[in-house]
Amino acid sequence: MQAPTSDISLLSLLMDASFPVQLVMLILVAISVLSWTYIFAKRAALRRAQTQTRRFEDDFWAGGDLTVLQQSIAGRRAEHGALARIFDAGMTEFLKARRSATGSGEAMLDGPRRAMRATYQREMDSLESHLNFLASAGSVSPYIGLLGTVWGIMHAFIGLSSMQQATLAAVAPGIAEALIATAIGLFAAIPAVVAYNRYTNEIDRLSIRFDSFIDEFLNILQRQVR
Repeated sequence: MQAPTSDISLLSLLMDASFPVQLVMLILVAISVLSWTYIFAKRAALRRAQTQTRRFEDDFWAGGDLTVLQQSIAGRRAEHGALARIFDAGMTEFLKARRSATGSGEAMLDGPRRAMRATYQREMDSLESHLNFLASAGSVSPYIGLLGTVWGIMHAFIGLSSMQQATLAAVAPGIAEALIATAIGLFAAIPAVVAYNRYTNEIDRLSIRFDSFIDEFLNILQRQVR
């Protein structure tokens, strides 16, 4: 254990910490940086998805020709958003089924239904990407920080055993550097948990909108095949 020093600033505690504690801190900093990267990226992606969904719903319910709407989407599917791609998949299959003109009206809707469900699942997988990492970061980071704290305190008390006189000035730096690991763990965990809960809620609302659109669009197609 290092000799007591009057310099117990945050930087000195980080630099003077034992190697295992420094390794724990480095892991937590990496988790925190990656979490914030995903938080900002997911925030931008969800805002874009909500804007694109609202724009497409306005175009769809404007009452225009669905074939014209589908043609305007087909050439630039990436720009119109998830709901537009779901519509495009269903409309494309419906037009194929209507050209073939085989089977009953209900059979003609099977292809569009399956196509939209498959596209819906792909879009949901894309929206939910990296959420598992945020959930893991939020649940694991405090334990990683606690591991560093336990190791640091153990190291501090082992060092005290070699001293003839144990004082608060001698033990304080070791305990302080150990507690920093827990603080960094909480700093990494709290934003990840908050972001995960918020984004999960927003994605659930988008999922409900997508589900409702699929049902309503199938009803429209069903009226056309009667």
